[in-house]
Parts: sequence; structure tokens; C-alpha cells
Amino acid sequence: MNNIVEVKGLKKNYKGFLAVTGVDFEVGEGEIFGFLGPNGAGKSTTINMLSTIIKPSEGKASINGFDIVADKNKVRSSIGLIFQESTLDEKLTANENLMLHCKFYGVPKEKREERINEVLEIVDLKDKRGNIVDTFSGGMKRRLEIARGLLHYPRVLFLDEPTVGLDPQTRNHIWEYILRLKEKAGITIFLTTHYMDEAEICDRVAVMDHGKLIALDTPDQLKTNVGGDIIEIETENNQEAKAVLIEKYEVEVKEAGGSLTFQVDKGSEFLVQFVKNFDIPIKTVNLRRPTLNDVFLALTGREIREETASSKEKVKTGMRRGRR
Repeated sequence: MNNIVEVKGLKKNYKGFLAVTGVDFEVGEGEIFGFLGPNGAGKSTTINMLSTIIKPSEGKASINGFDIVADKNKVRSSIGLIFQESTLDEKLTANENLMLHCKFYGVPKEKREERINEVLEIVDLKDKRGNIVDTFSGGMKRRLEIARGLLHYPRVLFLDEPTVGLDPQTRNHIWEYILRLKEKAGITIFLTTHYMDEAEICDRVAVMDHGKLIALDTPDQLKTNVGGDIIEIETENNQEAKAVLIEKYEVEVKEAGGSLTFQVDKGSEFLVQFVKNFDIPIKTVNLRRPTLNDVFLALTGREIREETASSKEKVKTGMRRGRR
């Protein structure tokens, strides 16, 4: 597999604050690459550098063979960007939004109708082409933004929280469209998300924290690296229970959401004797295999569901500036 994104020693320094400390990674052509991390970890800054919105302080990166500093316009022609919040002009029709995008990206006049029909068919909005966007549901607007991001045939599609705020059924449909276009066009997808089921779709997942890349592997391997079975308990006295677990069972205990979590080998065998012999009354108990949320918790000390989008860096203004 050829690399479509290559990053080496990428840094961003804001007046003495090192937001990105020198990251190295590659993304293979046609890959779905997940990019996770707590708020303020450096994810958005990294993506802003890769998409030429901001200039790196040090290091190098290329997309589709083009340097993000020396070949900014060629990089921009090679990528699509779909932001967390809508950037559609809701007073225009779907067709007018797409036609404007074609003009901005230099899609040849003779190909515009064909491209618009093609992308609207992918996202099942062909019959809504002449409708005002303000009349669309949230899911329809998101599908139209995906269609718009595909018009110029990007080699890499950046998806920043593509389904945030949508109901589960609409989220599933959006992913059906995204996976369909990946198979149809071989597009590389660079994804940020707080939904672990979406991260599970990724071929590989990178985790950032404090400006550093702290893990990069397949979802299965990341979960294997966590090791052991996960036991979650809620007791009548969690603080006392935690002390007993550490002293008697010699396990590392994490607290989250009113529960205590720890790992053991052969969890089903352990649990039988544990429930019988544990002195503090147990209110609930759960045994499971590690998830990506456990990976995130182990690496960053926080659960991914604790992270909200409220403090994410907003890049729309900078992107609009860069398109002019």
C-alpha cells in the first residue's frame, strides 16, 4: 500500500506553547484512519496544518505527494474537508451550493452537471437537488456536505466529527454513504470522532495527548495491548472497595461514572470466587473484553465519552480565509 499522507517531525509552537510536539505517521492510500484524543490534545492543530490552514513551526508533511507548505494549492485540490458544524449556505438550493463548490475548486464546466448528479446519487439526494437547504433535516444537510466534499474527487477526505448531534439511525445511514463512496472512489478517509463504534470501523487508530502521538495501531491490536478482561463493579462503599482491591488483589483500579474498573486474566473464573469472598456488598458487576474506550482511558486517563465537542478548535473561519 502506498502512503497518501506522510508526516515527519511536525510541530506547532504558539508563542512558547508547543501544541504539537513533533509527530510522525503515515496514512495508506484507501485507508480509514482514525484520529482520537482528549480536547486540547493537538488533533485539530495537526489537521489544520495538514489541510494548509495553519503553517507548521517545524517538520514536514505531504499529501498526495505535495508538500503542505511549498505546494499549498495542490494539497488543497487533493483534499476534502467536512467540518463538525455545517458550512452550507442554507438560503441556496442544494444544486447552487454544489455548483459554487465546483467553481471554487475549478471543476471544468463540462463536467459539473455530471459530478453533481454523481455525488447526489451517492448520498440519495438526487430528488432534492432543487430544494432550499434550509428545509433539510440535520441528516440531509450532513449528506449534502459529504456530497460537496466529493465534487472535486479528493484523494483524502477529512471528516471532523461527521455525525455529531445526529440520532443513531441517521448516523448509521451517514456511515453507509461514507463506506459506499470509499469503495466506489478509493478515497482515503481521515476521521476524528468521539463515537467508539465509528472508531472501530477504522483500519488504524492514532491517539494523541498533550501534543504527542502516544499510540498507533489497528483497533484489535490496541485492545489486545490493554490486556486481560475488564471487571466493573459498583459497591455500597467504592472508596473502601478500591482500597481492598489494591491491597488484597493487587490490581490497578480506575474510577469512572460511579464504578470501579480493573483488569484480570481469566475473568469468568476470577469473578466466581471474587463475588463470594468480597466483603463489601456489591450492587452491580459486569465482565467484558476491552473496548477502544478502555484503550483511551488507559492511555489518557479519561474516557472518550467524557470528552465533548464544546472546546474543540473551530477552523471554519480559517478555512474560508484559505479558500479566497
